[in-house]
Amino acid sequence: MKYTVDKKGFYGEFGGSFIPEAMYPNIEELRMNYLDIMNSTDFKKEFKQLLKDYVGRPSPLYFAKRLSEMHDTKIYLKREDLNHTGSHKINNTVGQILIAKKLGKTRIIAETGAGQHGVATATVCALMGIKCVVYMGALDVSRQAPNVLRMKMLGTEVIPVESGNKTLKDATNGAMRDWINNPWDTHYIVGSVIGPHPYPDMVARLQSIISEEMKWQLKKQVGRDYPDYILACVGGGSNAAGAFYHYLDDEKVKLIATEAAGLGADTPETAATLAIGSPGVLHSCRTMLMQNEDGQITEPYSISAGLDYPGIGPMHSWLHKIGRTEYLCITDKEAVDAAFTLTQTEGIIPALESAHALAVLNKKKFGKDDVVVINLSGRGDKDMHTYIDIMQKKINI
Repeated sequence: MKYTVDKKGFYGEFGGSFIPEAMYPNIEELRMNYLDIMNSTDFKKEFKQLLKDYVGRPSPLYFAKRLSEMHDTKIYLKREDLNHTGSHKINNTVGQILIAKKLGKTRIIAETGAGQHGVATATVCALMGIKCVVYMGALDVSRQAPNVLRMKMLGTEVIPVESGNKTLKDATNGAMRDWINNPWDTHYIVGSVIGPHPYPDMVARLQSIISEEMKWQLKKQVGRDYPDYILACVGGGSNAAGAFYHYLDDEKVKLIATEAAGLGADTPETAATLAIGSPGVLHSCRTMLMQNEDGQITEPYSISAGLDYPGIGPMHSWLHKIGRTEYLCITDKEAVDAAFTLTQTEGIIPALESAHALAVLNKKKFGKDDVVVINLSGRGDKDMHTYIDIMQKKINI
């Protein structure tokens, strides 16, 4: 079974590049050059150096002793939360800024939901001295205020998007409109494995450093280079794509991804795309979407700003359809409970996105000798106001 993208940008029936004519020059330039750039000696050298000396990689693979004892299994946390800027997003932005420079681009745009991708993009633009504009839904601007301030401090212009549900989908629409109007000098750093080809493949390759490190870290710690299970959350799905990438062909490794069910996949307040969605085209690729019978996108909801996207990356739509990955629905309450458990057993406050992956521990029973790796995609600093509100009972979940 083929799990990676084909030459036309499809994972099975999902993917492709459904773009307006005005976007064609941008996408075609990137498609024609991204693999050559990424495979070049100069790119590999600079990318690895920045990941090591700037991002702080390799990120640790930490044995969570007390959490393991609680669940009677062997739990390891891939600590992407310890990266510079606080999440896995920096892996992708470092790679894409180098690609943009090779293509001669002098301006960067991006979309962001939780703000982590926006901060990571703003960070690399400050590093490289390139102008940066980030589009962010107005609702996310208010609930992720610390990250907005970080972006502005880094010299980035943050544009609140007032349309739609004022969240990630709308921010992506704003960024795409900008790129159509500024095709020659601008590169769009897409933050997840979504969008037209080659973005899903390019972002997955850049994030695959996660599973690449995991292999030698596991070999060193448990004597074999593969776990029994890998758990990761999915919105668009880039951290999961990176954690799964080098194990897709290894059927011994069971892959579990978690969607944000919000108040429940059977309620209108959800972001569980695969649970309730159907195939369609959004943001220039064919994938599973939350939409009504007329094909109109329905608004997602999650307590986690990074997971309330009404679609999912085409790679994940394909992995779901063929059964290679199990996708579970995690409610707000389940995620928050898992976050507090990790905090009080291991002294690690996770991002609300990552907490959705942690919640699998309460939904599935793992064997005593199973090695379970959870990709801890981000740290909880950005969500402290939500955690505080919960502790002060201002939010009912």
